[in-house]
Amino acid sequence: MVMIKVNVFEVKAKLSEYLDRAAGGDRIVIYRHNKPVAELRAVEEARTEPRPIGPLPGRPAFKVPASFFKPLPDDELDQWEGTETPRSTRAKAPRAPRRERKRRPSRGRAR
Repeated sequence: MVMIKVNVFEVKAKLSEYLDRAAGGDRIVIYRHNKPVAELRAVEEARTEPRPIGPLPGRPAFKVPASFFKPLPDDELDQWEGTETPRSTRAKAPRAPRRERKRRPSRGRAR
């Protein structure tokens, strides 16, 4: 595998040439102001046959227990939904009243 370093200006001028080189297996690193910004390389072949369904050969299979499909208990469902009441019932300190902000006159056009 060959790695080529080129400036963006050169790639713009000879794009089809660099595309052919990338399709041939070369990797082209594109630089802008002496800093790498992109890499041009060939795209891998797309899968044409469908993916196999089921467990992979040589890997252990597992069974889903029947309890998986039962509804969750209410307390656990509350935890998932974030509606659980807090465990500590500490009293919160009262908040100080908010001050009103003064409005500045607008600088935009008069209507």
